[in-house]
Amino acid sequence: MKIYPVILSGGAGTRLWPLSRAVLPKQLLPIVADKTMLQDTALRVAGLPGLQAPLVVCGNDHRFMVAEQLREAGITPLGILLEPAGRNTAPAVAAAAHFLKSIDPEAVMLVLPADHVIENTEAFKDAVIRAASLVKDGGLATFGIVPQSPETGYGYIRRGAALAACEGCYQVERFVEKPDLATAQAFVADGGYYWNSGMFMFAAEQYLAELGRFAPEIAAAAEKAMTTGYRDLDFCRLDEEAFASCPSDSIDYAVMEHTANAVVVPADIGWSDVGSWSALWEVQPKDENGNAQRGDVYLDGVKNSLVRAESRIVAVVGLDDIVVVETNDAVLVAHKSAVQRVKQVVDHLKSKERTEHLHHTKVYRPWGHYEGIDAGDRFQVKRITVKPGEKLSLQMHHHRAEHWVVVSGTARVTCGEKVSLLSENESTYIPIGMNHRLENPGKLPLHIIEVQSGSYLGEDDIVRFEDIYKRS
Repeated sequence: MKIYPVILSGGAGTRLWPLSRAVLPKQLLPIVADKTMLQDTALRVAGLPGLQAPLVVCGNDHRFMVAEQLREAGITPLGILLEPAGRNTAPAVAAAAHFLKSIDPEAVMLVLPADHVIENTEAFKDAVIRAASLVKDGGLATFGIVPQSPETGYGYIRRGAALAACEGCYQVERFVEKPDLATAQAFVADGGYYWNSGMFMFAAEQYLAELGRFAPEIAAAAEKAMTTGYRDLDFCRLDEEAFASCPSDSIDYAVMEHTANAVVVPADIGWSDVGSWSALWEVQPKDENGNAQRGDVYLDGVKNSLVRAESRIVAVVGLDDIVVVETNDAVLVAHKSAVQRVKQVVDHLKSKERTEHLHHTKVYRPWGHYEGIDAGDRFQVKRITVKPGEKLSLQMHHHRAEHWVVVSGTARVTCGEKVSLLSENESTYIPIGMNHRLENPGKLPLHIIEVQSGSYLGEDDIVRFEDIYKRS
C-alpha cells in the first residue's frame, strides 16, 4: 500500500485578520512557529516512513508562493494542483483522487489541511498506521480528536461499534454539527464523542466510488475538470469551466455522512485548527502571566493575553484576556471571548471596497515582492525587490509614468527599443504608454525604489505582452 499525502492549501483564514489575508492566508504565514503552516504540514508527513511525496491543492493566486515555500523547506511535491475557484473539500479531493489514480490505481490518500497544528508527531504517526489498517478493509477513515474541552467551534463525531481490525477504532455512528455549550459539555462528559478534525484517509478509488453514489454531480464535474485540465509550468490546472460548474460541498456532507464504510480513528495528538486568535493563544508558549507575545512588545499588568507586533512597538498596560495584533496597515484589539467576530471586520472592509482584507502593504510576486511605502494625490512610492535571475513581465501602463532608482544590485531595464544596465544610485524614467521590463541579471537581490505618478495608480493598469510566469 502506497500512501500519498494530499495537502489542502485553500481558504482565506479570515478569522485571523489582520495577519491572514486573501492574497496571503494563514497557511502561508509563520503563524505558530518560524516556518509557515504549509511548510510544517509538508515536513510533518515527510518525516513519516512509507509516505510518498505530497500532492498539494491550492488556489491559482497562491501557486507561486506554495511552490517557493515547498522549495525553501526542501520538499519536492508530487504535484501542485490548481483550483480555478473554491468549491470546498469534496471536489478538491476528488480531483486529487483522479490525479493519483493516473499514477497509481491503488493509491491511498491521506488528506490533510495545510493550516493545522499537530504537536505530538509520534501519536500522529501511530494514528496514520492505525487508519491504514482500516483502509485495507475498505474503510473511509476520519481522525477524531480526543476533546480537551467542550468546544463549540468544532463539529463532533459520535463513535459507534468497536472494530475488531483495529483496537480502539470505531464505526462512525453519526456526525454532529457545532453544538451549543451545554451540548458540548454533555459530549465531553459522555466520552463517546470526538472533535471532527477534517483529516481523512481512504483509497482514491473507493472515495470516487462513494462520491459517485452520493454526489454524482460533484463526481462528474471533478472528473471532467481533471481530465480536461492542462500543465502550466510546474503546475496542473483544473479545467476552469468544468470546475466552476461543480457544486460546492465538504467531504463530510458529500460522502462521510452517507457511506456505510465511515470509521473513526481516535487521535490524541495535540491538534488545533488555529481557527481564531483565541485558538492560537491556546497553542502558543506563554510567560508566567499566561501571555503569548511575539515581536516588539511591552506588557505591564497584563494577563492571559495574546499580543503580536509585526512592524513597531506595541505597549499594553493593565488589561486581561485580550488580543492585540499589529501590522503595518491595521491593528486589531479584541477581548478573547469576542474574536469570532473578526470575520465581521473583514465583511465590513469588503462592503466598503477597501483593500486591507486582500493584501498587506508587502505583496509577493513570483519574481520577488513590492511594498508600498508612501502614497498621495497622483503619486505612490514602492520598494521593489527582484530575486536573482528573475524578471517582471514586458508591460505597459495607460495612466501612469514611473521613475526607478536602484538602491542595490544590478538592473537590466527595457524601455521601448532601448535595453540598459543600471547600478547602485542610477535611475531611469518610464513614460506613460511605453513598453518596459525590469530584470535582475545578477547573483544578488535587486532593490529599487519606484515612484509612480499619474491619474490612476491601480494594480490593474497593466497590459502584459510577455510573461515567463504565464500570467494573463
